[in-house]
Amino acid sequence: MATPHNEAKKGDFAKTVLMPGDPLRAKFVAENFLEDVKCVNTVRNCLGFTGTYKGVPVSVMASGMGMPSIGIYSYELFAFYDVENIIRIGSAGSYTDKLNVLDVVIAESAFSNSTFAKYTNGVEETTLYPSKKINDVAIAKAKELGIDAKLAKVHSSDQFYTAPEMGGWKAVKERCGCDCVEMESFALFNNANMLGKNATCMLTISDSFVTSEEIPAEDRQKSFTEMMKLALETAIAL
Repeated sequence: MATPHNEAKKGDFAKTVLMPGDPLRAKFVAENFLEDVKCVNTVRNCLGFTGTYKGVPVSVMASGMGMPSIGIYSYELFAFYDVENIIRIGSAGSYTDKLNVLDVVIAESAFSNSTFAKYTNGVEETTLYPSKKINDVAIAKAKELGIDAKLAKVHSSDQFYTAPEMGGWKAVKERCGCDCVEMESFALFNNANMLGKNATCMLTISDSFVTSEEIPAEDRQKSFTEMMKLALETAIAL
């Protein structure tokens, strides 16, 4: 069945979907890691692909930017396409000198002041958690692969730009107590919890508020291969 946002047919998606924000990152994963790849969605250019990794079916689909966008795509994958697991693979900005550019992060929680969960299904909590099932596998796989993946508290923000009078990133870090910032995980975790599914988030630090170092935007979809490999190895172990 198609939806207004997804032209795929029932059965076109594997049980586990990797979900980057950027459609070009989804295309990169499909073309460089998967075999027997089929493009299953092109609506709004939120590209979706299904193939195999080491013989196991895996899908990858873009979520777009922000909680409303991933909220739509993850809900439809879980509710209408029988997807059981979504692993977000994204980028994040570091709030701490303990997380440096190109470090791989596994979310241990997602904090947000967004009203997404409140007005989706009445959840008042400001901190939501990934699925222990996936995180346990991801942590074990990281050790097996020799990847120094760091557990971190993630800030899921609705704002990319804020006015100077709001106090800047240091004030935000002080208020939320998080290690890095992105814009999607809180909504993904809420949908997974609501629908009885599994989700986690893996991030590569693309820029640091502490050091001002950053990866150019054009390099991001190709420079996160360590995170992509960890996500794929986790996917086929589920």
